[in-house]
Amino acid sequence: MTLTDISSGVRVLDKASLLLRALEAEPATLATLVAKTGLPRPTAHRLAIALERLDLLTRDTTGRFVLGPRLADMSVGARQSRLLPAAEPVLTRLHDLTGVSVQLHKRRGTRRVCMFAADSHQNSRDAVPIGAAFPMRYGSISQVLLAWEDPDQLYDGLQGARFNALTLSGVRRQGWAESIGDEGPGIATIAAPVRGLDDRVVAAVALSGPVSLLSRSPGRRYASRVIDAAILIGDRLSR
Repeated sequence: MTLTDISSGVRVLDKASLLLRALEAEPATLATLVAKTGLPRPTAHRLAIALERLDLLTRDTTGRFVLGPRLADMSVGARQSRLLPAAEPVLTRLHDLTGVSVQLHKRRGTRRVCMFAADSHQNSRDAVPIGAAFPMRYGSISQVLLAWEDPDQLYDGLQGARFNALTLSGVRRQGWAESIGDEGPGIATIAAPVRGLDDRVVAAVALSGPVSLLSRSPGRRYASRVIDAAILIGDRLSR
């Protein structure tokens, strides 16, 4: 790995890029960075410290340099900016196939936000405005967005929720969730997770409509379609 491998025309950026590329596979000591990049030790040290101050690098428990949290945040942001373009044609197709309301929700702290909606035009009670935010305390959509979180997030999310850890265990086992009446009187909802490149849940696909149309067990009829849509969106994100 040398400066001639890739060049922006700005030498300090090229050198910083060398350090970041050297850490893609595993953490490294300063000596290892020097050996991998061919940079002089003072230069490598100066750049590594500067990148650490910007949170582009950090240290592990043994003092080795590792890629920093800001890079992870930037990566997540880039994937999120691709979410709607990846999801919209899939959700529009799901809406056309089922004839009922379809939404895409993301978690933002203690609330979930509707990022996309295609209404059935048959029942205004299941309409969800884009940008509408809802508490994470109830409903199949919240269950899907919470079920695969780490234990601390899971514990916090269950405080005051209308569902419990056993409910979320069932969601993880079957890969989807359903609810009746949580999104409105007489409304049935089924939701499935959209996964990003790191297999983390980044959103939830939801399908909702009157119980008279979806029944009190909407998963029996619609689970496979909602799951397939969620998987397809995840695949499109990974391209």
